[in-house]
Amino acid sequence: MQLCHTSRATSAVFDDPNLVSSAGLVPVLALARSASLRELAQGHLSVPTDKGANAGLKVTSLVAGMVAGADSIDDMALLRHGGMGRVFANAYAPSTLGSFLRAFTFGHVRQLDAVAARFLTRLAIQTPLIASPAVSDPAGGRVMVDIDDTIIEVHGYAKQGSGYGYSGVRGLNALLATVSTSQSAPVVVAQRLRKGSCGSPRGAARLVADALKTIASFSSAKALVRADSAFYGHAAVRAAIRGGADVSVTVRMDPKVKAAIAAIDQDAWTPIEYTDAVFDEQTQTWISRAEVAEIPFTAFTSKKKSEQVPGRLVVRRIPDLNPKGNQGQETLFDTWRFHAFFTTTDHDMADTVSADKTHRGHAIIEQVHADLKHAALAHLPSGKFTANAAWLVLAVMAFNLTRAAATITGPGLAKVTTATIRRKLIAVPARVASSARRVTIHLPAHWPWETAWSDLFNRACGPPPAPTT
Repeated sequence: MQLCHTSRATSAVFDDPNLVSSAGLVPVLALARSASLRELAQGHLSVPTDKGANAGLKVTSLVAGMVAGADSIDDMALLRHGGMGRVFANAYAPSTLGSFLRAFTFGHVRQLDAVAARFLTRLAIQTPLIASPAVSDPAGGRVMVDIDDTIIEVHGYAKQGSGYGYSGVRGLNALLATVSTSQSAPVVVAQRLRKGSCGSPRGAARLVADALKTIASFSSAKALVRADSAFYGHAAVRAAIRGGADVSVTVRMDPKVKAAIAAIDQDAWTPIEYTDAVFDEQTQTWISRAEVAEIPFTAFTSKKKSEQVPGRLVVRRIPDLNPKGNQGQETLFDTWRFHAFFTTTDHDMADTVSADKTHRGHAIIEQVHADLKHAALAHLPSGKFTANAAWLVLAVMAFNLTRAAATITGPGLAKVTTATIRRKLIAVPARVASSARRVTIHLPAHWPWETAWSDLFNRACGPPPAPTT
C-alpha cells in the first residue's frame, strides 16, 4: 500500500461541518436510550447546585465519550466536532462534565452504582448480553461470578487516596465483580474504587451481595462465585451463600489445609488436562504430570458452629521442578507443589476434575481488567477520589453498553475486546446529510463490517424507512 500522490500534491483542511468520526455512536446511544440510561440517571442522582443539573444528559455524554474512546475528561471534546450536532443534542463541554464529576460525594457514587445495576439489568433483558448457560458444560448450567481487584496506576501526590498496594506501584484499587456464562463474555455487574493501600478483601462481602442481587433480576440460573485466596474469608463466603450462590475460592496453605492435603489417599489422585498433557485414545485418560483429588473440608472452624461452612477441598498437584532446590541432583522421590480451593458445589453437579477446570476459569476476569485499562480506565482523570470513583462506574457502564451492542450483531463480535468493537462498529467515519426533513448518514463504501453495523443500527434504531418514488 502506498500514497497515490506525492506529498506536494496532497493537502489537508479541517473544514467539513458534516463529517463525524464515530458514526457507531448513533445506534449505540439508541440502545442506551431504549435501556433508559438518561431516565435512570435523572431519577437516581441528586448532585446539588447547578453542577448537578440535567444529570441524565451529563451521564449519557460521559458514557458516550467513553464508548467512542475517551479516557480523560479533555477527550470528551470528541463529542463536539463536525456534524455531531446534527445527530446528537446536548453534548456538554469537557469543563462542564469535569465540574459535574467533582461535585460527587460518596453517596452520589452509590447512587450511580444503582444506576449502573439497573442499566445492566435492562441491557441484559433487551439483548443477548448474558446468554443462558448450557446445561452440558462443566459448570452445570450456572452463571459464573468472578471477584478480583486491580491496581490502576496514578502519578503525583495530588490524587486523593492513592498509595502503594500489593503490586508495588502507586495507584488506586478497583474491586470488580463480573458475570459470564459458557455462552457469553464477562460483563461487570458491580464495582468499587478504594484507596490504593487497602487490602483486597475490604468491602468484598458487600460487593458480592450487590452483584448477586443484580444478577437475580435478569437470570434465574444458580451462581457460582469464584475468587482467589485474598477473598478466602468468612464475610465474603457467607455473603455469597446468603445470596443463594455456591463458592469456589482458593485457600491459603495454612496448617489446617496442609493437614487435610496430607490425609488424601495416594490412590485418589487423577491426571487432568494441563500443560504438556497427552490424551491416550486407547485408555481414554490423560497422561499428565498434573493431578487432582479432593477431601471433605469444613471452612472457618474457628467460628461458632452455625457460622462454619461445610464443603470440599479440591487440590491440584504438579511436580516441583525448581532447579535451585536440588542443586543439580535428582530427588529420591517426587516432590509436589499443591494448589487448593474450597467449594460448596455438590459433587453430583461437578466432580473433582470438572470443579478444578471450572475454578481455573476464574482467570477470565483478568481480561476484563486489561480491557478496561486499555479503554476508559487508562487514566483516573481527577485529583478528587469521589470523582474518580464515579469515573470507574461510568467506565463500567460504557464497557457493558459496548458489549451489549456487539452481541446484537451476532456471535462474530460477541466475545472480542472493546478495542475491536470500537474499531469495527463505533469509530466509523460518516457524512451527515439531510433532505425532506430526513437525516441520512453516509458511511464508507465496502466497509468490511457493513453487515454487522447495519444489524446493530436496524435493531437499535428500527428498520430504515421504505424508499419513496
